[in-house]
Amino acid sequence: MRKFEKISFEQFKKDIKDDLELYNSYKLPSRSTKDSAGYDFLAIEDFVLKPGEIIKIPTGIKVTMGNNEVLLLLVRSSMGFKYNVRMCNQVGVIESDYYNNPSNEGHMWIALQNEGNKDFIVKVNEGYAQGIFTTFLVVDDEKLINKERVGGIGSTNQKGDD
Repeated sequence: MRKFEKISFEQFKKDIKDDLELYNSYKLPSRSTKDSAGYDFLAIEDFVLKPGEIIKIPTGIKVTMGNNEVLLLLVRSSMGFKYNVRMCNQVGVIESDYYNNPSNEGHMWIALQNEGNKDFIVKVNEGYAQGIFTTFLVVDDEKLINKERVGGIGSTNQKGDD
């Protein structure tokens, strides 16, 4: 089943803050129109991104999906076009095995950089990123892979079973 979920309150306290009211108030990503491809990620709290600055934004969200699916995280089109704000890694790639990983429950973060010349201001419940689900293919002659994810961001580079 493909769906967004909030991280647990315990993970929220660790990554964001110990605030149950804030935890209960933020929203899961959703599409804005019936033909939208992207699910809009909304700000949990206000933030300001100054020119030249990079910030890492906790989404408070994890996602479950099929084994042959991936969630691509991108900035909203207008942010790059109008404000020269970009994701630091350009496209975030979230695989199905990131969900409920042992180090951060699959909590997705988004790193933004302001390459423009004025502050980029986002208010609570305003969209700043979008996620697009898609399927992927693998080669037919691929050898059996037994390695499993052992952590969060960057963990596929860690040693595991080969």
